[in-house]
Amino acid sequence: MYFITGASGVVGSAIVPEIIARSDAEIMVMLRPKEGSGLDTRLDDLKAFWNSHYPQHTAAIQQRVKAVRGEITEPVLGLDEPTQNLIRERCTNIIHSAASVRMNMPLEEAEKTALYPVNCVIDLGKSCEQLKKVEFISTVGVGGRWEGPLPERWIREPRQFHNTYEESKAAAEVKIQEAVEQGFPATVHRPSMVVGDSKTGAVIHFQIFYFICEFLSGKRTMGLYPKLGQATLDVVSNDFVAKAVVAAAEDESTAGEIFHLCSGPEAALRLFELREIVRRKFRAAGKAPWTPKIDLSRDNFSRVLNAFARFLSERDRRALGTLPIYLDYLTGIQQFGNGETMRKLAERGVLASDNAEVVENALNYYFANK
Repeated sequence: MYFITGASGVVGSAIVPEIIARSDAEIMVMLRPKEGSGLDTRLDDLKAFWNSHYPQHTAAIQQRVKAVRGEITEPVLGLDEPTQNLIRERCTNIIHSAASVRMNMPLEEAEKTALYPVNCVIDLGKSCEQLKKVEFISTVGVGGRWEGPLPERWIREPRQFHNTYEESKAAAEVKIQEAVEQGFPATVHRPSMVVGDSKTGAVIHFQIFYFICEFLSGKRTMGLYPKLGQATLDVVSNDFVAKAVVAAAEDESTAGEIFHLCSGPEAALRLFELREIVRRKFRAAGKAPWTPKIDLSRDNFSRVLNAFARFLSERDRRALGTLPIYLDYLTGIQQFGNGETMRKLAERGVLASDNAEVVENALNYYFANK
């Protein structure tokens, strides 16, 4: 039996159909009911997404996927005692995918959604009688402002971070490493920016990538951009991440390894190339008027945009208010090594898709469903 946190997220929602496709395992997903609705309603919404985008698995999902109530910020993940006992007796695999992707939280709050639940998962896993593997979904962001390609290994060197999300995920990895060194059978997966399915573009939520694309279209900034230089954006499709995670879950020899689920330095799209793809797609979809491209230094970009902000709609002002969080990513150069990961995954039949195709399909789905 698989126990999965974060099944309603961008990564977790792709992992469940991948498990269904590859095995006959039962799947227990931990969900937090939305305010005003019950657990069954949350599961029904999730199944509706799966039934729409993975119709070949409808019957299996209905029969094999069960939901339990939980909360990552509570002791033992907020699981009631009968559920804890069931997991301890029958669970063979845990996939911890739940996280908050807010990047501007106070560090203490960020650690409560990243570091604290990792400790809970480790404790729960140690109590499982049939446990084979645990997969932790981390992020390449644990490298912070690392210079040069981030290596595919544990990172303990002092470093600076862009935000508290990165810092808290890095602290969580320290705890995982300590457990692994004591024999805990875990693999850490570090995805880059996750977008929709490589073929269909399907994704359960529109997250950071789609906001960045709105910005790159020029729609909300009147064609103003910070100078992009040679900066790149490393994106990866959710189905590739799901295939990699499940392949690792099935292979106990991957315990203790770090997988970089990303495009890598050679395949990551340069931002100025991504900007042209985005502008073309937005214009073709009638989502943005034609605007000039005016590249400014980062400081001048911020000054001019602040001056013009009072003339924008309230919605656009709110959107621009979050832009400073991402400027470090848009004007800096980040690279993530993935050569060893790609070799290991290829041996297991997991191959990444072409980035340009992934972006095209992600944007097609975005325009059709936003």
